[in-house]
Amino acid sequence: VSTLRNLTDASDDIWRTLRVWMDAGRAGDPYGPILTLITNSSAGAGSAASFLRVSGRDVESALALLESTARNSRSKETEAARMQFLKLTSSDRSTFVGRIYVADQSADLDGVDEEVAERLRPGAPIEQFDIYLDLVWAWWGRTSIAMLSGKRGAVSVQETLTALEGIRDRFTRDNLPSLVDVNDIDLDSTAQRHEGRMYVHQLKILNVLPRQLQKAILDYQRAYLQETRWLDVHLVHYDELDKFSERLVDEWERAFDHMCAELPAGASDEDKRAAGRKLLHMLGDSTLSIRAKFDDPFHARGRRHALADTLDIGWHPEFEEHLSKLLLQDA
Repeated sequence: VSTLRNLTDASDDIWRTLRVWMDAGRAGDPYGPILTLITNSSAGAGSAASFLRVSGRDVESALALLESTARNSRSKETEAARMQFLKLTSSDRSTFVGRIYVADQSADLDGVDEEVAERLRPGAPIEQFDIYLDLVWAWWGRTSIAMLSGKRGAVSVQETLTALEGIRDRFTRDNLPSLVDVNDIDLDSTAQRHEGRMYVHQLKILNVLPRQLQKAILDYQRAYLQETRWLDVHLVHYDELDKFSERLVDEWERAFDHMCAELPAGASDEDKRAAGRKLLHMLGDSTLSIRAKFDDPFHARGRRHALADTLDIGWHPEFEEHLSKLLLQDA
């Protein structure tokens, strides 16, 4: 970190890396993966590492230098790796070194972001490129953690391309990227702040379970933040959100009227609460979305709770009467 060293044939960095690769799989497997040593250090002129670059590649010279160093070096730090290398058959050593590539003088952390951006820019959404890049890094971060913790294997080129295409396709006219993760929400503090909100009272009228109430608060807050971020980066406009709200209200009106019509005359309040819970669940499973290919249901669920907060929709067949009594009590 503090100094840049040349990658000499006896370098600890070289032999430590070779040992990791030998431990990780069959060194002599001709169908094994390409092994790339990426470093911001420099491969010394005429060294084995210099012969393993993509340009000016000379595997035979690199192999001869590594074998000579393995036999003649007296370094205690690299002894175990050198002995392990020499225990390989001549054929396996040749195959192993043939799969090794050295990418020296690579960009450091300060330059990686821009280098990745330049590689991804062709074909990426132009106006929302920064958001696109953030989503790519987020995917890579999750994937890297999963690999490092042993929860998944290596990432193939095809999987990477598929992931990049999937992220890019979220920016088409009939889709939107999801910019708010569940972990972005502090549920405890949000629940405390929303205790007196009308949509929360509407749910309490139904006697929903505590977890259902928590999920509703999570959907509301996540949808609110999602819309705020979409607006900030001009992915949607207010008129599109308003039109989506109109579609949600129309859907609710049809379902609400059907619920009320199906209730028998003289239905008990518990029957009405049960009907309201059924309506809430049914609309929660609706596929209605702000755009055709945006298929994350949290936004529509959260937007419904926002409409319930302004009393544009409700769940209990007599939700307006219940909330009117509540408002009178508070007054």
